[in-house]
Amino acid sequence: MTVKIVEKFTSREELKQVFQTIDAKSCPTYFNFHMHTVHSDGRLQPVALMEQAIAIGLKGLAITDHHGIGGYQVAQSWLENWRWNNPGANAPILWTGVEINANLLNIEVHILGYAFEPEHPSIKPYIQRRVTTGQDYQAANVISAIQNAGGLAVLAHPVRYRRSHFELIPAAAEAGIDGVETFYAYNNPNPWKPSARESMQVQQLADEYSLLNTCGTDTHGLNLLQRL
Repeated sequence: MTVKIVEKFTSREELKQVFQTIDAKSCPTYFNFHMHTVHSDGRLQPVALMEQAIAIGLKGLAITDHHGIGGYQVAQSWLENWRWNNPGANAPILWTGVEINANLLNIEVHILGYAFEPEHPSIKPYIQRRVTTGQDYQAANVISAIQNAGGLAVLAHPVRYRRSHFELIPAAAEAGIDGVETFYAYNNPNPWKPSARESMQVQQLADEYSLLNTCGTDTHGLNLLQRL
């Protein structure tokens, strides 16, 4: 594997170390691990997203379009050119990312994949811009696919589903999940701020099941500091 390829999706261990430091103040001005572009259901062009990320001063981020990595690929290419034209400047780390629909406890949840190798065969069914079916749709298989591709799997916004996070997080842990999106703004406040009660409950469950904590704005609009 060449150095250039490694730089494209960066290392799982490096990201794991970052997740181990995440707290309620990490997003949205230091890190952001949940955002969408026009390549799924977002309004931001990948280049505009990266320009904002640099202007904000983000240290690291992941574009998590639904079932596709087209936005990431455009952003990564732009970032490589930006680094070339701005030697010595601080540039954020851009990890591979994707958001995948899956079945967990007979409801649909979203699983975020990070730092995976995009060309690995296990991840291929999940980046074809469509929801999978059958066994590929089961949460345990989604999680395994992300991990087999060298990545980390995270349960997105665990308090947004039709079943309680007190049920879903233990089930996700049993299925092999690496982490949960602990710090999330459920009511779309302005300015963005993680929901205190929900975040505390999710963090306690993450501690109980030895899971990593992540954060993200889940941006669908034109501002990385907001969800909508």
